Amino acid sequence: MGLDFTEEQIQRYARHILLPQVGGHGQDKLLRSKVLVVGAGGLGSPVLMYLAAAGVGTLGIVDDDEVDLSNLQRQIVHTTDRVGTAKVESAATALRAINPDLELILHKERITASNAETLLSSYDLVTDGSDNFATRFLINDAAYFTRTPLVSGAILRFDGQVATFKNFPGGDESGPCYRCIFREPPPPGQVPSCSEAGVLGALCGTIGSLQATEILKELLDIGESLSGSLLIYDALATQFRTIKVKRDPGCPLCGDAPTITDLSIHESPGEPARHG
Repeated sequence: MGLDFTEEQIQRYARHILLPQVGGHGQDKLLRSKVLVVGAGGLGSPVLMYLAAAGVGTLGIVDDDEVDLSNLQRQIVHTTDRVGTAKVESAATALRAINPDLELILHKERITASNAETLLSSYDLVTDGSDNFATRFLINDAAYFTRTPLVSGAILRFDGQVATFKNFPGGDESGPCYRCIFREPPPPGQVPSCSEAGVLGALCGTIGSLQATEILKELLDIGESLSGSLLIYDALATQFRTIKVKRDPGCPLCGDAPTITDLSIHESPGEPARHG
């Protein structure tokens, strides 16, 4: 496909086009890319805003919640005048103001065992901004079955982590999935959510921006992928640590003798899906 930028696009994406690792062909690739963002909350906000600004052509947003005043301390895609508005609609308003050329697909629903594979299969990559272990495991499993690269982020109090999972044929088959690191969700109530334990608002920007960077790297196929690593950030100590992780042959999803072969494990009632 040849490059066919408008003059406005050349100006808008000039700083990308100047980068040898991106250039016109890379920017064209971004414009043709499709990313699904699960959660328009603390992590989803900076992810969505930076992907919109970067020119990722199609953004899908999954969230069934409405904007609450307590969200505004960290969910910067929303504003005070949009309290009570559906988060997907509020986010769309902000993203169109950043870049009116985007195609936005709004999924005002929860991601569930019944719709996860259908949702993911329409996108090149999925990123997880949920605030719920059950949802994180569901997204991981659906990403594995649909062979969709997953960039995952998590935050609590003053700590955050980012990882990329794509251990399927054509991806990084030696890398882990989320279950290789965390085998199963902890018992309900054992690990508090942000709404229960709190979170430093600006931390969401740090982790969400890292997610956006890793997403762009994956779409452009540049740099070193985070697949095979878990990046951990301690905001109070201002310290980053990178832990190397490998595929676990005993993993119930991607191991040598998998016991999870579909999403039926997620069909029983569990925690409600929250999105940060």
